Amino acid sequence: MPDEATADLIFASDQANHNFARVLGDLRRSHLSIAHRLRSIRRDAAFVAAVAAQYPGFALVANERCGSWYIPSTGGDAASMKTLKDGSAYFKSTDGHTGQWSFSMRRLNLHLLPLICAQSGDASPRGGGCILVDSTRRGKRMPDALSKTIPLWCCVLNRALFARSEDKASSFTPQMLKDAQTLHTPPGVVSASENSQMLARVPAFVEGLLRLGVLGPDLAAWRRKNLPNGKPLRPVWITPDMPWPDVDAMRDRFNIVLCCTSSHVPSPSDSDGHGSSGPWPSSVDDSLADGYSPDYIQGAADDTENWAHGLTPELYWAHCEELLATPEADLPELITALVKSAAASTPTDSSGTRSHPFTEIAIAPYLSAGQWTGTEAPPPLPPSSTNICQIVFVRQTTNAESWAKAPNHLEVGLGKQDKIAGRTLSIRVLCPTGRDISVGTALALLCYCFDEAGGPRTAETSPVMSAIFNKDIIRVRLGRIMTAMPHANPSRATLQSVNSFLMDLPR
Repeated sequence: MPDEATADLIFASDQANHNFARVLGDLRRSHLSIAHRLRSIRRDAAFVAAVAAQYPGFALVANERCGSWYIPSTGGDAASMKTLKDGSAYFKSTDGHTGQWSFSMRRLNLHLLPLICAQSGDASPRGGGCILVDSTRRGKRMPDALSKTIPLWCCVLNRALFARSEDKASSFTPQMLKDAQTLHTPPGVVSASENSQMLARVPAFVEGLLRLGVLGPDLAAWRRKNLPNGKPLRPVWITPDMPWPDVDAMRDRFNIVLCCTSSHVPSPSDSDGHGSSGPWPSSVDDSLADGYSPDYIQGAADDTENWAHGLTPELYWAHCEELLATPEADLPELITALVKSAAASTPTDSSGTRSHPFTEIAIAPYLSAGQWTGTEAPPPLPPSSTNICQIVFVRQTTNAESWAKAPNHLEVGLGKQDKIAGRTLSIRVLCPTGRDISVGTALALLCYCFDEAGGPRTAETSPVMSAIFNKDIIRVRLGRIMTAMPHANPSRATLQSVNSFLMDLPR
């Protein structure tokens, strides 16, 4: 279908129309080249670095999946950006889509609260803050994750932690209670009508969060531990195309969540290469006055599966100058070589033998989940490890008959699509990402093999055949896992498989 710029053009034949459309398609694809994306990412990262310099002490947090691209993981590059990522968050734009507003019970992001408060210093009476970095594609000022999902998250947590009847001995002031009740959304992006409709859903979200039990039985104690400065959360917004907010006065009343959209909205003035740099303080970084290139791509780091050839943010920043100096035609080959080299760099132990590293996080006293790294899956445990049962998922498809590698070691081959007990003292579940299939398996085990207190089920005290499994119970157990593993992101297909397994058990 023709766009507005070409709708009024008339050609002598259908063939001419077809050829012209093909030329336009080729031009669009050339504009979205890998080289243009990588340069645009660095340009946006320069803005993020400027924001970090303007708000010192605020933690830099990437909203995944694409936020990490805009925060350099190494310092001392050509743009003189020395900021580093302090953490990751998982706020989805789909939870902020109009009419579909939601507070995710899977992606609680509670790990951000101590990080936010830590920036103010333990002895400081002022609120702390963090900078949450994300981007959006052409045509939008900011992603829904920043404009609506995060405001809902702040409001729900504020209402849960600063309830009027929750802490009789608290020093909550009327102003603090009012602050905690308010849903703050960006003016000019979210209308008053939409704000009102979002706010109407907040009480149900608060009830659902409290029902999970992850905040514990004593909300006041949980708040003092995780929000030690005792101030509610307040979202504030910044983009390359708007004045920078003055958060200094706000910090006396709030912990600031600075929602930073790294991408610039292109305008006709950008076509000459001297587009606006935005109303940025001139003292931050003089190099930002250069404007945006005509080849600039808004939200360039989106859809990496379609253009990145396996390149990751860490690899990009480690080899930034080399990548930017490479011709477009040679970039896929270079990226492939960098990815292969990184995958082959498996550490060795002191004897020079290739090791099989993994990370694990305790979910319950006898259950942990995590990720194995390197090019080879961890081998069977040594005979001395009789107190550990290890389940390792690999990306090759294997027959179920071959999964048992040792009495206490299973190597399960489910193929490349990640979405698809004995009496031991500990069960360790590992997969290549540590975020999806291992988390789903750990969830099923946590429900099936362990009681509500986290101890192993026994035939005498909590037999599995008398256990009740429904979505609410499974959701509560998942909340425990997500609190312990905030980086986890089990897919819908994985969670549906867990629900099906547990709820369809024969009785």
